[in-house]
Amino acid sequence: MLRVLAAMLVVALALAGCGREKVPKLSAVGPNDVIVAFGDSLTYGTGASEAESYPVVLGQLIGRKVVRAGVPGEVTSGGLARLDSVIDEHQPRLMIVCLGGNDMLGKSADTPIIENLREIIRTIKGRGISVMLVGVPRPGLITDTAPFYAELAREFDIPYEGKIVIDVLYQRELKSDPIHPNAKGYRKMAEAIAKLLKKAGAV
Repeated sequence: MLRVLAAMLVVALALAGCGREKVPKLSAVGPNDVIVAFGDSLTYGTGASEAESYPVVLGQLIGRKVVRAGVPGEVTSGGLARLDSVIDEHQPRLMIVCLGGNDMLGKSADTPIIENLREIIRTIKGRGISVMLVGVPRPGLITDTAPFYAELAREFDIPYEGKIVIDVLYQRELKSDPIHPNAKGYRKMAEAIAKLLKKAGAV
């Protein structure tokens, strides 16, 4: 009986280990380096003050300069169009990309969203900048983070946070409206992203 229990324990631990994906590593971001949070209203901080937006809170948590480059209402094609100018202006060491929600709200097909995000990631990496991806849920009462985010993160071997936005938006006390966090929600986002950046070795 003890042998059976021991064997079951070994199998359970092995399965638990298999379910833990390894976090891809990032280059270290030094104290004088710049991080750009690149996205739409979730990055801008709609529903809270600028000081309560996730990029500002993230900068406080990790002790780095984090630029809030979010444009409310932006779709992935718009992000791609302004990407080079943002990079030229801020010369970041790392970019955190969170885009796609407005495309899905506009009932866009997945293919153009994926193509635009792929080109955004490819452009960032091609300019020697590290990149991290944040996934967002599809619109709906019962939904989940769109699976193409995880697929793109695997394709480019980059760190990916796919749970925090949906976790926040499923808790009424963390939202300012149905699709935006409030100050508490943005802090949760910042904490989750900071944790992943530390795991990836960026800070």
